[in-house]
Amino acid sequence: MPETASSRSLTLTGVLTVILGAIGLLAAFALTLEKIHLLEVPGSVPSCDFSLLVQCGANLNSAQGSIFGFPNPVIGLMAWPVVITIGVALIGGVRFPRWFWLGFNAGVALALCFVIWLIGTSIFALATLCPWCMVTWAVTIPLFWIVTLENLRSGRIPAGAAVRRLADSAYGWIPLITLLCYLIVAVIAQLRLDVLGQFF
Repeated sequence: MPETASSRSLTLTGVLTVILGAIGLLAAFALTLEKIHLLEVPGSVPSCDFSLLVQCGANLNSAQGSIFGFPNPVIGLMAWPVVITIGVALIGGVRFPRWFWLGFNAGVALALCFVIWLIGTSIFALATLCPWCMVTWAVTIPLFWIVTLENLRSGRIPAGAAVRRLADSAYGWIPLITLLCYLIVAVIAQLRLDVLGQFF
């Protein structure tokens, strides 16, 4: 039986989800190792500290770095394997029910809200750009758009025909939408921290 457009779309969504989830898991793992090293050797400098501006030590040692009472990277160690598993299942042909997709969408929306808070905290409160943190931001943003637009265009999220058509068109523009989001963060960081002035 020939593969339908819907099946191809879900397979692509699965592939992208696995890739983004794997990158996010790598970042969470790296940050967790750095946090363990800081606990073992107090006062040491993390390997991801490159300057006063580009570093992860300030983030890991701050109260914001353990907002729920444990290091934030632990959240990634728990959440990203779930994302990867969902992606693998989609590639394998598993078709989840509507309630599952809505739950997944709620999860990535909460993740995006958390990342937006982390971005604001990093730029405005800590005045640092954490390399591995930025990797997490970089994969959470497109993941949100992928899941949300997939749900909108498929009708899993109730919306009118015009919204569904818009979401269907926007799905192909996710790289550009993501790039625009990155650009917004970069402009905010530049205005607040004068990133370019630190290097030139």
